[in-house]
Amino acid sequence: MGERIWPALVAEAVGTFLFFFVGAGSVVLTTIAGPSGPGLVGVALAHGLVLAVLVSALAPVGSGHFNPAVSFALWVSGRMPALRAALFVLAQLIGGLAAGLVLRGILPEAAWSPTHIGTPSLGQGVGPGTGMVIEAALTVVLVLAVFGTAVDERAPQIGGLAIGLAVAADILFGGPLTGAAMNPARWFGPAVAAGFLDNWYVWWVGPLAGAAVAALLYRFVFAQPESVQA
Repeated sequence: MGERIWPALVAEAVGTFLFFFVGAGSVVLTTIAGPSGPGLVGVALAHGLVLAVLVSALAPVGSGHFNPAVSFALWVSGRMPALRAALFVLAQLIGGLAAGLVLRGILPEAAWSPTHIGTPSLGQGVGPGTGMVIEAALTVVLVLAVFGTAVDERAPQIGGLAIGLAVAADILFGGPLTGAAMNPARWFGPAVAAGFLDNWYVWWVGPLAGAAVAALLYRFVFAQPESVQA
């Protein structure tokens, strides 16, 4: 890995912090602002737009995941060494937790308590099993966007735009059902900061399973053979 791992790890932690600060913060604003707040469309745009900007800005230093499911997918696909992927995940969890703690610290409890600092949760009538399936399917969309527009050598040079749009689209559908995290760290940061750990496995098993499906598809079906690095 060499010395170049450190800029990428710092970028992962900072990028994840900013991604969740804006994204989870937009969820909290639905409580503060009420009917005049961002709503589902606003929350989807907040997540998608900030992610598109951060991926584009930090990709040059080898960063741009901000999601353990993405790092896991790159490892499964043979495009990232196990140790580097593990360090990325650690940086993401640290950044996510920092975002949750900062949001808790700067916002009044009456604002963040109803949504548990924007922690993803299951919608009415959605059980954990269904939630995991939904999270897995949404994560497949996201990870295919990552591979098809950023990782693949044949990918169009469009920065993080498609990745941000994938997240926004997923939230528009899955937000009311599971919170549409697609990202274990997106659950972990605000959940730990708020002390709200209900059904925690939904946002770990679902995204990681979806990431594995997308990664295996890309590794064995879509990718050029020479692009895989064992």
